[in-house]
Amino acid sequence: MKQSLMFIPTLRDIPKDAEIASHQILLKGGYVKQVAAGIYSYLPLGYKIIRSIENIVREELNKIGCSELLMPALQPKDLWNESGRWDDYGRELMRLVDRHDREFCLGPTHEEVITSIARDSLTTHKKLPVALYQIQTKFRDEFRPRFGLMRGREFIMKDLYTFHTDESDLDLWYNKVRQAYINIFNRLGLHYRVVGADSGQIGGSSSEEFMVLCDIGEDVIAYSDESDFANNYELTQLNVGDPSPDGKGHIKHAKGIEVGHIFKLGDKYSKAMNYSFVDVDGKKKPVIMGCYGIGISRLLMAILEQYNDNLKVIWPTEVQPFDVHLIPTAKVGTDAYKKVEDIYHELLKKNIDVLFDDRGETAGVKFNDADLIGCNYRIIGGRKIDEGIVEVINRRSRLSEEVKIEEILNYNFK
Repeated sequence: MKQSLMFIPTLRDIPKDAEIASHQILLKGGYVKQVAAGIYSYLPLGYKIIRSIENIVREELNKIGCSELLMPALQPKDLWNESGRWDDYGRELMRLVDRHDREFCLGPTHEEVITSIARDSLTTHKKLPVALYQIQTKFRDEFRPRFGLMRGREFIMKDLYTFHTDESDLDLWYNKVRQAYINIFNRLGLHYRVVGADSGQIGGSSSEEFMVLCDIGEDVIAYSDESDFANNYELTQLNVGDPSPDGKGHIKHAKGIEVGHIFKLGDKYSKAMNYSFVDVDGKKKPVIMGCYGIGISRLLMAILEQYNDNLKVIWPTEVQPFDVHLIPTAKVGTDAYKKVEDIYHELLKKNIDVLFDDRGETAGVKFNDADLIGCNYRIIGGRKIDEGIVEVINRRSRLSEEVKIEEILNYNFK
């Protein structure tokens, strides 16, 4: 991709209302643009990374047998009355009335819609279990949107729902999805903990949160320094230095950003919405459900919080916007510039995803923008380009080397 053709409106100054590093980078680097409080447009650079995150999620969920669908954001009041949540959900539910005075909401979640879909089709034990998920925009009327994408009024979320004949099958799938989540967050290169959590407005018998450890997190995690034990401090009240409940090590505290939440819903929605199936013995029983969410857009900022150094970014390999950032320092139209342009075309033939900075900007501007874009590998066509040599920088290892142009096409950029 030629950088002159890609819309990346970088800023010289950090907007005053951007309080945290990820928000500053997303705005300054031209990843997103604020439309209103808690509402953002995802610009080409940011949306490219969002799609990479989504694809990782899809790959891991599809591996375990989940099917993707897409449900409407606009949901009728009648369904929410069935579940009893129209009045219970509170003021975060965005409500509206159409021209015929019928009431709707913009979905913050989709338990009601997915239950209404399943109860019309999945009515016998022969058709269960089933796992259905979507990646879609959600809406919550946050009282105080803050920290950019961390607490917004419109956001992208993956929600998965599973349907079962009994609790033991739910347990089996819950653990399968839990492991898929671990695979997802490991592939994203995140430092996180799985913690016991309150089921909140979703409900159900038990739940766990996936918390990215970060100083700007809104939750405090109590965890063991010698085992995998971790819990939300609000649920355990375990203080620093207390013995870990599992008998291994002592308690430490860390702040965390919730990026995933998994629930055992049981029959909460099936009973409320009159959804049952015919069991092997011919009897009707309520369907048992599970619910599993991942904050896709929130992951964009959570990754940035862990992968920036003084507003310089190095994205994890699987989500970086390009494999290589190719930067000529010579003026456009010169022989030296044309040699770098030739490298660009040859890299494209090798199916290497490369961003070529063909702009007529100074080297300083190009390098500053490159620090915000955050590709791991950078090729610089500089003063030795006439000798057939370019500089290759691995920003993650902080190593650089001179490489002959004819060798660059066989270079391992992974």
